[in-house]
Amino acid sequence: MIKMEYYLIISTLMFFIGIYGFITRKNMIAVLVSLELMLNAVEINFAVFNRYLFPNQFEGMFFTFFGIVITASETVVALAIIINAYRTIGNIEI
Repeated sequence: MIKMEYYLIISTLMFFIGIYGFITRKNMIAVLVSLELMLNAVEINFAVFNRYLFPNQFEGMFFTFFGIVITASETVVALAIIINAYRTIGNIEI
């Protein structure tokens, strides 16, 4: 069985890479990808803590599932806004 610390290390690295990309990028799509990376790191934490602290319950898995659904819908709306901005302005730099 893989230790919980390994999952948390991967999740922490993903989160901080997402923060770095969010702060340093000027392209809207790159910022959106960085935001997705941060949200996925949080969802990994939900699943890992549920698996190790409450192995017979599924609340963390449900939070993760709903988080993925919300993240996907947020991505669709953000991409629609980015495409509309590109059509209007011709540039997607922040």
